[in-house]
Amino acid sequence: MSNDYIRFDWAIKRLLRQKANFGILEGLLTVLLGEPVHIVEILESEGNQESADDKFNRVDIKAKNHKDEIIIVEIQNTRELAYMERILYGVSKAITEHIHLGQSYEEIKKVYSISILYFDIGGGTDYLFHGQTNFIGVHTGERLEVTTKQRNAIVPRPAEDIFPEYYLIRVNEFNKVAVTPLEEWISYLKTGEIPNDATAPGLAEAREKMRFYDMSAAEQDAYLEHLNALMIQNDVVEGYRLEIAIAKQEAEEEKRKAEQEKRKAKEEKRKAEEEKRKAEEEKRKAEEEKRKAEEEKQRADRVTQELGEEKQRADIVTQQLNEEKQRIANTISRMKAQGFSIETIMDITGLSRGEIDRL
Repeated sequence: MSNDYIRFDWAIKRLLRQKANFGILEGLLTVLLGEPVHIVEILESEGNQESADDKFNRVDIKAKNHKDEIIIVEIQNTRELAYMERILYGVSKAITEHIHLGQSYEEIKKVYSISILYFDIGGGTDYLFHGQTNFIGVHTGERLEVTTKQRNAIVPRPAEDIFPEYYLIRVNEFNKVAVTPLEEWISYLKTGEIPNDATAPGLAEAREKMRFYDMSAAEQDAYLEHLNALMIQNDVVEGYRLEIAIAKQEAEEEKRKAEQEKRKAKEEKRKAEEEKRKAEEEKRKAEEEKRKAEEEKQRADRVTQELGEEKQRADIVTQQLNEEKQRIANTISRMKAQGFSIETIMDITGLSRGEIDRL
């Protein structure tokens, strides 16, 4: 146990509600709000349940300071999805609880909501976030001041002095060496340690009043049971986180496999389309070759037909020549029979002696 000091959430439940210990909480509020804070009284708070069955719920304390303002300090150990909505509801409820029917709106109390968180509420790396309501001129950039009644006088006040303010302390994001009073407080909230040289308001008093071994045996047992419940709670949360991480990893693996199968199927489809394109190209080429072969055959058939026709014509001419030759031969024979001389026959026919002899 770090320096034997009890956790702040346990202190809120058991110690800080006592007037004698107001100084501890005042110290935290002073360094956080940047002005001296004096607590007048602790108000009723629904979140301060004493049951051990409440180990997973929040712990909070509601106080009123010397300026009649309401300060809600809440510690949240586990994640809550609608946390921002809930603190808005809590602030709104505090406002309405402290103004009675028939009272003027001037009686509405300024509310500070301070959340000490031991879980990651969102993005960003800062350990402290501050939110408040400002009204800024859209065209001029000037800050709106409103007139209000204060101590029987009409005075101007900036809107942020009326509307609630919110502080989110993300304890787990604090990783600095504590130098400033605020850092000393955040360091204690994270580690449970209070160095002897800590100078932040409230920590010296906490060092004296929040020692584990100064509590009664019954209180020590209750505190140890509280720590054990937190350890179990953290184990359960980590178990769920591990299950979610494993499920997410498995889902990512399934997604990766599915994408790989998808890419493989896409590649197979591309190859099939490529093979189809090649087959169609081969088919087109084969059809083109077939067409060319048919055209060549048609041309060959035409040439064959033409050659046949030419041969037929040649045969006719040969026959005609033979017939003509036979007529000439017959004529020469008759001329020889009638006693014509070779010279006369040559003169009449225009043939040579050899040609006449061959006939």
